[in-house]
Amino acid sequence: MNQINWQNDNALIAATNIVLSGGILVYPTDTLYGFGVDATNAKAIDRLNLLKERKGPMTVLAANKETATEWMNLSNQYMQEALNILARSDTVIVPVNPGVVHDTILGIGHSLGIRIPNHPFCKALSSSCRIPMTTTSVNRSGERPLEIPDDISMTFGNGIDLIIEDGRISGEASKIYQYKDGDFIIIR
Repeated sequence: MNQINWQNDNALIAATNIVLSGGILVYPTDTLYGFGVDATNAKAIDRLNLLKERKGPMTVLAANKETATEWMNLSNQYMQEALNILARSDTVIVPVNPGVVHDTILGIGHSLGIRIPNHPFCKALSSSCRIPMTTTSVNRSGERPLEIPDDISMTFGNGIDLIIEDGRISGEASKIYQYKDGDFIIIR
């Protein structure tokens, strides 16, 4: 498996090709490294779940507020509050429109976690892929997220198709807000 620095001229094209071909990508966010797969591709999602030793809902990247707005199934009254949460690079779990992602990563009530990380590579990658892409921490279920590309490579080996590296990333995971009955509740 290859590692490419996020500022390398070929990084964006290589990462986009991995995601669109059903591969597993590791990429930097503003808080942690993330696993990225095509969130509409059941086989890619299954591969990621096997790697992480988990199943269940996942969060996806949105390139910008306009994209997130197209996905969310909220009234205007609550849409602005959701967009305000996204503007802080936090995650919001909201009902989404049918067909946005594969059903296996949806939560209760056809809900989906959405995040717009404050990292230039994430924004460029999300725009380049033009499909929802997962953003879930690089770890096995129940373990701490890995912070160093070499540790990621040693732990997950050939399970990963490409690492876009940005040195050590040791931030805290984003806050997560869940929409429920007209309110946004912090769940992490």
